[in-house]
Amino acid sequence: MASLVFRQAVSSFPSAGPSCSSGCHHDSRNSLVKLLPKVNKINLGCSATSTCSSVHKHSWALQASTSQISVADTISSPSNDTTNDKPKKTNEAALILIRHGESMWNEKNLFTGCVDVPLTKKGVEEAIEAGKRISNIPVDMIFTSSLIRAQMTAMLAMSQHRRRKVPIIMHNESEQAKSWSEVHSEDTIKQSIPVVTAWQLNERMYGKLQGLNKQETAEKFGKEKVHEWRRSYDIPPPDGESLEMCAERAVAYFKENIETQLQSGKNIVIAAHGNSLRSIIMYLDALTSEEVINLELSTGIPLLYIFKEGKFMRRGSPVGPTEAGVYAYTRRLAAYRQKLDDMLQ
Repeated sequence: MASLVFRQAVSSFPSAGPSCSSGCHHDSRNSLVKLLPKVNKINLGCSATSTCSSVHKHSWALQASTSQISVADTISSPSNDTTNDKPKKTNEAALILIRHGESMWNEKNLFTGCVDVPLTKKGVEEAIEAGKRISNIPVDMIFTSSLIRAQMTAMLAMSQHRRRKVPIIMHNESEQAKSWSEVHSEDTIKQSIPVVTAWQLNERMYGKLQGLNKQETAEKFGKEKVHEWRRSYDIPPPDGESLEMCAERAVAYFKENIETQLQSGKNIVIAAHGNSLRSIIMYLDALTSEEVINLELSTGIPLLYIFKEGKFMRRGSPVGPTEAGVYAYTRRLAAYRQKLDDMLQ
C-alpha cells in the first residue's frame, strides 16, 4: 500500500496543462532579483489579476500521500487543517525558486539551451549554498526540468536540509518505470520527497545557437543581433524559442500542476533555468513583457514566495540557516524552524 500511495502522488501529472479558469491576485515585495537600471523604478508591489485554477484535480493523491511523506512523524509540516464540515480555505504555502548553478557550458561561455550538460564544481558549490539557505523551510514536493543541471541543483540543495529527507525522482515515463521504482516501506516513504521532472520547465531552446561560443557568435552576427536574440521577448534565435514561447509552456505547466499543489498547502521547490523561472516570475509578479526582459536571476540564490489567500508575496532570499529573522515572515515558518531546532538539539 505504501508504494501505491507514493506513486499515485505524482503519476497523475499530465505533460502539459491548460489555462486555469478563475482569477487571483499576485503581490510581490522585498525583491532580491535584479532589475537593470532601465526599469529600476518599476513598482513591483502592485497586484494584477491573472488566472489560476481553483479545482484541485490532483490534490486527492497528494493529500493521501502527504501524511506519509510529511514531517508529521516528528515535526508537522505547517499546513492548515480543514474539516469535512467546513468549506476548504486557501492554505498558506512556501514556494522556493532556484536557478541552477554554473554548468560546464556556462563555464565555456557556450549557448546551452536544451542541451543536457552537468554542473561544474562551482555549480555544485552554488547548489549546496542554496540548500543551506533553505535548510529550515518545509519542503513537501520538488519540481525540476528534465535537464541534469537543474536536477543536480535540486538534489544537492536538499542534501543540506536539516530534516534530512531523501528526494526521489518519480519515473512515470512508462508503466514498467513506475512499477520498477516503487517504494515498499512506509517508514522510507515518510522520509522521502517526491521529485517531478517536466520538460516544460526546461531552459528555452536556443536553436542553431546551441553549442556556439557567445563571444564568437556576437562577432559573427553583430552584438546588437545577438542581444536581440537573447533579450527580446518575442524574437527567437534561428530555429529556437523566444522568451514568449518559453513562457507559454512554463506558465501553463505552473498553473496546472504546481499552483494547484500550493493551493492545497504543499510547500514546493522549483529548480529550473533562467528563462523558465523568469517566465514564472513574470506571472507571479505580474510583470510586463518590457519588465521581464530586464529581470536578472543569480545562479544558486533561492527566492522565497509565500502563497496565501490566492496571492503570491515575494519574500526575498533566505540568508542562511542562522538567520532567524528570515523565517519569521510567517508564524508557520517560524514555528517549523523552532521545532527543527528543538528536535535537532
